[in-house]
Amino acid sequence: MSTMLIKNGRVIDGTGAASINADVLVKDGKIAAIGTITEPADQVIDAAGLAVAPGFIDTHSHSDLDVLLRPQVMPKVMQGITTELLGQDGVSMAPLPTQYISPWRKNLAGLDGDTDEIDWTYETTDNYLKMIEKAHPGLNEMYLVPHGNIRMEAMGLDNRLPTDEEIEKMKAITRREMEAGAMGLSTGLIYIPCAYSESKEIIEMCKVVAEYDGVFVIHQRSEADTILDSMKEVIEIGRKSGVKVHWSHFKVCGKQNWDKIDAVLELLEEAKKEGITVSFDQYPYVAGSTMMGAILPPWVHDGGTDKAVARLADPELRKKMVYDMEHGIPGWDNFVDFAGFENIYVTSVKTEKNADAVGLSIVELAEKRGVDPYTAAFDLLMEEENAVGMVDFYGTEEHVKRFMMRPEMNACTDGLLCPGKPHPRLYGSFVRILGKYVREEKLMSLEQAIYKMTAKPASVLGLTDRGTLKVGNWADITIFDPNTVIDKGTFTDPIQFPDGIAYVIVNGQVAVDHGKHTGALNGQVIRHKA
Repeated sequence: MSTMLIKNGRVIDGTGAASINADVLVKDGKIAAIGTITEPADQVIDAAGLAVAPGFIDTHSHSDLDVLLRPQVMPKVMQGITTELLGQDGVSMAPLPTQYISPWRKNLAGLDGDTDEIDWTYETTDNYLKMIEKAHPGLNEMYLVPHGNIRMEAMGLDNRLPTDEEIEKMKAITRREMEAGAMGLSTGLIYIPCAYSESKEIIEMCKVVAEYDGVFVIHQRSEADTILDSMKEVIEIGRKSGVKVHWSHFKVCGKQNWDKIDAVLELLEEAKKEGITVSFDQYPYVAGSTMMGAILPPWVHDGGTDKAVARLADPELRKKMVYDMEHGIPGWDNFVDFAGFENIYVTSVKTEKNADAVGLSIVELAEKRGVDPYTAAFDLLMEEENAVGMVDFYGTEEHVKRFMMRPEMNACTDGLLCPGKPHPRLYGSFVRILGKYVREEKLMSLEQAIYKMTAKPASVLGLTDRGTLKVGNWADITIFDPNTVIDKGTFTDPIQFPDGIAYVIVNGQVAVDHGKHTGALNGQVIRHKA
């Protein structure tokens, strides 16, 4: 039996309770005792002056492909994250019927990247999770079955509503993937093909998820002009299906919509009073990040990426795109309208030809290319076959703080692991809260913040043996210096590990020691059990 003793630390158990000075004993990967411990151990960590907390849980991650290639998942573990939730936004790795591999890889590239280094013929969530297990991940990995993948398997990538028979197929696929261990269902109603759906098909899938006590995680249809109608749709899905509802990266986009925040929060209160289980996650920044193809009107993507690229090559269709982007489409979140070309920056591309675009706003790219911003954006998306990442600025610090203090909130990164200049949230979300919002701005106590990073997300996902420091739980532990912990990445120089994370322990094995990665790969695939 291997043992580890963490001595002299300030133990913050994750529940929100006041910290205590105590030792923590770990035996065979689990917490064996907390208190004053004198027995010898194989390994001793002196945590004097340091906080000892549960490992952080990232409820919105895009490591889905990267974990197979670089299983350490360094941007996460180096900021104290020990568990992450894959399968976000309704667009991810599995299920993936073999006949759709080529178009789906192109659709996925802007969020999760692309590679020829893996075998893409795995088909199901069960086989995908087995691939992760074979890669020996450095973190604990969980998975949501994505709505878009389900829809693709049941009815392809066309822009139409499903038949009743196809809805039954979607329900059967959802059941199969929940049985394989998915934690729940995700959707992203601005992404293709999820955007083609109406509430009916989602409600029917969510009924299946509710049978397994899973969670429904949603990038809602609008975070801007029609956010109130969008919120009502999500609440209706929860009401009619009985599923637990969790909003992804909760925010209100665009100055013209900031006056809607009070009404948004009132809808949350009304849903809770009705008995609907609601929660959300948030990254602590005033800018977001996604695939740049999201700036295009939804019809451009009908039928998949190859058809979108063909439309981008058509001068007449480009005129229609410009018209729709300037005048809007009811129910569509128009990034150019609420952020502006000057506030949308290129973060990643897949070819060397356009590597010089990375780090530039679309306005700057247009000036460099000698064209207007629409042409610059369309050319880039066409030449890169939609595999372009972006950052968009949409909010204010006041709003970040207001949402952060909500009881429904837990922290996340939503970090895209594509090459280039990713959003700094990938490297810094959790430590930014601890350094900027707890220590510097005193927005909340350290115990409150740790709760929002550990026990709160664990409760959302139904994890009973992680998220708190408790005897019998898995020894996922993050040890940090409350006086120095801080994010270092910026939007111009994002790829920087934080300061102040001293040790990270995953299932009882040290992955980070004195701020350096040890090479340990001791994560587990966590499969949901109803």
